Amino acid sequence: MTVSDLEQYMPSQSAKRTTQTTMVEQSRAVAEVQAAVTVALQFPRDMQRAYAEMRAACGRLRLAECAFYDVPNRGRGPTVHLARELARIWGNLDYGVRELARDDELAMSEVQAYAWDQQTNVRSSRTFQAPHAKMVGKGAAKRRETLIDLDDIYRNNQNVGAKAVRQTIMSILPRDFIEEAQDICHRTLKDGDGVPVEKRISDAVAAFAGIAVGVDRLEAKIGKPRGQWGAQQVADCAIWYTSITRDGIDASSLIPEVVVSADDFGGNLPEGSPAA
Repeated sequence: MTVSDLEQYMPSQSAKRTTQTTMVEQSRAVAEVQAAVTVALQFPRDMQRAYAEMRAACGRLRLAECAFYDVPNRGRGPTVHLARELARIWGNLDYGVRELARDDELAMSEVQAYAWDQQTNVRSSRTFQAPHAKMVGKGAAKRRETLIDLDDIYRNNQNVGAKAVRQTIMSILPRDFIEEAQDICHRTLKDGDGVPVEKRISDAVAAFAGIAVGVDRLEAKIGKPRGQWGAQQVADCAIWYTSITRDGIDASSLIPEVVVSADDFGGNLPEGSPAA
C-alpha cells in the first residue's frame, strides 16, 4: 500500500480543524456548566425573597394581563410570559430553545426546549419535530401551507418551542409557587389594580375596537350585555385580548362574528350584516 493509498483514510486538514473546533466548544460548554453550578451553590436562592417577589409581581396588572391564554380547542392556562417571569424570580434556573437539526427536503426541524435548576440539578426537556408549515383557512377549507421563507421557519420553530419551554419551566418550579402565582394574577385581573370597573370596561371595548372586534361580538361571547359586565368579564376580556394580540390567535375563532337572521329584522337584514 502506497502513501497515496493511506492518505484517503487519513482525516483532511478541514476535518482536523472541525474536530478541534468541536473539542473547544465542548470544553467551553463544560466550563460554563461547572461555573453556573458553582455560582448557584455559592449564592443559593432565598425562598422567602422569591415568594415575596412573586406576590408583588403577580399583583401588578401589567403582568396579570398577559399571564393567561384562552385558545379554542386548547383550553385556558398560564402563558409562557408568566412562566418566564416566575423562572426569573425563582433564580438559578436556566431555560431556552435549541434548534438541533433542520431538513429542508422534509420541511421539518428538530427542536429541543429545556429548563434546568442549576442549584438542585433538576432538569426537564422536550425534544420534538416541528413541521415547516402552518394551517390556513377555516372549516372545510382549512389546509396546511408549507413555509418557505427562512424568517417564517425560524419564527414557527421559536413559537412551538416557547410552548414547550412553558411546560418545562412549570415542571421544574414548585407546584404551590405556581398555583399561588396564578391565584394572585386572577385576583389582580378582577380587582384591576385600583382602576374602577367602568373605566376598565370602556378601555377593554376601545382596545377590542382597535383590532376590529365590536362590542356586539364581546356581548355574544360573554353572554351578557355590556351594562351587566363586572370584574370577571373584564378579566376574561384581558385574557382574550392577550391571546389575540400576543399569542397570534385568530380573533374570529376566539370571538366569533355575530350571525343574525332576516327574522331578527322583520325580513330585512341591515347592509353588511353576516347572514345566518
